[in-house]
Amino acid sequence: MRMGHSRSGAGRRMGLALLLATAAAWPAMAAARPRILTPISAHAVLQRDRPIIVEGAADAGERVSVTMGGASATATTDAKGRWRVTLPAMAATATPLTLTATGKDGAADTMDDLLIGDVWLCSGQSNMEYPTKQALNGEGLVKGAADDRIRLLDVAHHVGLSVDEPLEKRPAWVAAAPASVADFSAACYLMVKDLAAKANVPMGAIDSSWGGTKILPWIPATEARKLPGLSADADLLALYARDHAAGLRSFSDRWGDWWRKASGAKRGQEPWNAPDRLSWTPVPKFSPWEEWGVPTLADYNGLVWFRQGFELPTAPSGDGVIELAGIDELDTVWVNGVIVGATFGWGDWRRYTVPRAALKKGRNEIVIGLGDTYGPGGMFGPADHIQFTPAGGQPIPLGTGWRYSVYKRDDQSYPRSPWESHAGLGTLYNGMIAPLGPIGLKGVAWYQGESDVGRADYGDRLALLMTGWRQQFQSPDLPFLIVQLANFGSPPVKIGDSGWAALRETQRLAVLRDPHAALVTAIDIGVRNDIHPADKNELAKRLVFAEQHLMAGDRANASGPMIASATRGQGEVVLRFSGVQGALHAWSAAAPIGFELCDANACRYAQASVNGSELRLAGARPSDVRVRYAWADAPVVNFYDEAPHPVVPFEMVITGN
Repeated sequence: MRMGHSRSGAGRRMGLALLLATAAAWPAMAAARPRILTPISAHAVLQRDRPIIVEGAADAGERVSVTMGGASATATTDAKGRWRVTLPAMAATATPLTLTATGKDGAADTMDDLLIGDVWLCSGQSNMEYPTKQALNGEGLVKGAADDRIRLLDVAHHVGLSVDEPLEKRPAWVAAAPASVADFSAACYLMVKDLAAKANVPMGAIDSSWGGTKILPWIPATEARKLPGLSADADLLALYARDHAAGLRSFSDRWGDWWRKASGAKRGQEPWNAPDRLSWTPVPKFSPWEEWGVPTLADYNGLVWFRQGFELPTAPSGDGVIELAGIDELDTVWVNGVIVGATFGWGDWRRYTVPRAALKKGRNEIVIGLGDTYGPGGMFGPADHIQFTPAGGQPIPLGTGWRYSVYKRDDQSYPRSPWESHAGLGTLYNGMIAPLGPIGLKGVAWYQGESDVGRADYGDRLALLMTGWRQQFQSPDLPFLIVQLANFGSPPVKIGDSGWAALRETQRLAVLRDPHAALVTAIDIGVRNDIHPADKNELAKRLVFAEQHLMAGDRANASGPMIASATRGQGEVVLRFSGVQGALHAWSAAAPIGFELCDANACRYAQASVNGSELRLAGARPSDVRVRYAWADAPVVNFYDEAPHPVVPFEMVITGN
């Protein structure tokens, strides 16, 4: 799903970034006056009823006094100039406070206009990133957005290679106003707006999301390495963080192992070492290959090799630079068999340093393995920006003479680097969650999964994400509101398998296993031909419903009507539901639709009748082993309680004789 290298164009992010207080950053940040490095800024909201941790830097051995309101604490910096204090928990207040850190000679750092209330972290991919101005009644929502008690923080897109990778700027919180709300997450803003009215306390909303991302980049590497087969990726990411060149060499070795296994070639016969072993065709133009008029590439997702060369009249005197302009979406680049870069990006420009040792006098060969997983792919140009620049020399144009070789259609088994933004390992946790440090949160709203459809272990990954985030925020019972995927795609005309339904089921089961999570279904508010439904208004209402019940200790009702049991009866299966508000009803029909009875081999639609919070499926056979509901990418549903909330889609094993 492609929404998003920026949220809504170049201006979407408002240039906001977070400052991470890290061991690597401390020495450079220590100064004559103390500095507050905790990721808060003026206008922030701090979580009520929780101790407030404040971290900062000053000269080594300096004593620092920190005050806010009537609270104070002192600390002495360590040898690296680090200090940390904990202020006592405070009750909610809309009266602005000032946080001050004072060091020797009275030098101080301050942050003013701080409120105490509830802070929500909203994260995921493009449906969480979706801006308020594009939601239903977006114009009206934006015009009426001014509310000084609601404060917003928009976290900049940032890929981090390690949790201690420093960022450059303090966070920049802003009060809710038309200018700040327009491009802010609609689901997040509308949720906290409603919560602020209900709780009558200030609300802080942090949007840290990125369109098109998988769940893996959001999981801490310490947790992700527990997944089968990912410990090696975690090690490679750590190697690349320490030593880019060594990490690239190791990644090139992966490519070699993959190619030799896939093609039967011997060592040294890989395309970057022996390009003449492939058949090559001239590249007709720099554009998506779907536009070339080549039938094989008309709707092609997979790997295409690209090849070009250039002449160096003399031996290189230093490193060179290769510029490849826009590429979509995964490129791995070799020069004379030496890997020089590997990047993910939808049309992002590529620029790599080519080590002197990889270059030679005479003919130099460039080979690119270019993978595409969705939509248009290829080298986009423009041609006049594709060039190689030798050390101390003039650019050598490379805008003509490229050739390509197609690998296999729909084969996406080629290696991907763990340092990618959208599918890497822990890279967005490092860059967009870890910088928040141990700040207090009321809860987390998570809306993601479209990019992981087909991932059978998504539930395991979601559990690891929740575990890792709770550890960071030092809150083992931190609530998570998990949005289940909305309906998207063609309505079903017959029973079949559904990757979207399977992903929804993994989300449901993951929430059931977590005592501090609630599920928020969106099965009826999607748009079958638009993966980004505009009705974030109803979604926000359901997020608030879940939050209210979860916080009240009423987890059983937090997720709306959910399947509780499926029991075999005489020629029927009886379904019972929990979390029902009032009774269950079929809308616009005599009975609910979309129920299936399944034996070991196939499923069939079943006639349903409903009574209160119980439903009966007629025509059950002894061979039936499970029941499914709304099992399709974009099912049509008509089964609601009186909230009204739709029954959550499910698959359930039938029990009883």
